[in-house]
Amino acid sequence: MADSLYEIPCQTIKGEWMTLEPYQNQVMLIVNTASQCGFTRQYAELETLYQQFQGQGFVVLGFPCNQFLQQEPGSDSEIATFCETQFQISFPMFAKVNVNGESTHPLYALLKRRAPGLFGLDKIKWNFTKFLVSPQAKKIQRFSPITSPLSISQQVEGYLMCA
Repeated sequence: MADSLYEIPCQTIKGEWMTLEPYQNQVMLIVNTASQCGFTRQYAELETLYQQFQGQGFVVLGFPCNQFLQQEPGSDSEIATFCETQFQISFPMFAKVNVNGESTHPLYALLKRRAPGLFGLDKIKWNFTKFLVSPQAKKIQRFSPITSPLSISQQVEGYLMCA
């Protein structure tokens, strides 16, 4: 496993491989998403947050996941179409990943280790768990699925001011 989250290979929703290295000087909000979840409406807030701060060094990164009641059953192509047509998503989206279990994507293994959940548990409880990552990943905060993306705008601003 890579020691730096910026070295971990990730596949974009269009099938291209990359690392998160292009984002290492930015504030990142990494979210496991799903198209058929009660929290799916958070896509709109994620896009609003992205539009509000992207010019200041902020990016939202969406990682679809089908591990919670199979609420993301579509192919990467179907997910991309859904995000574009239903929510006009312009932030980067990645290929579907697992966030728990033996096949946990290495990015999520690192995020869970660096920012454990309630009671120190590392398991992701549901879709739309959010990880706010400061530039150079000096600090990582975890937010629950019920946390509105817009409600963390002050934390985003704080990270941007320290960048």
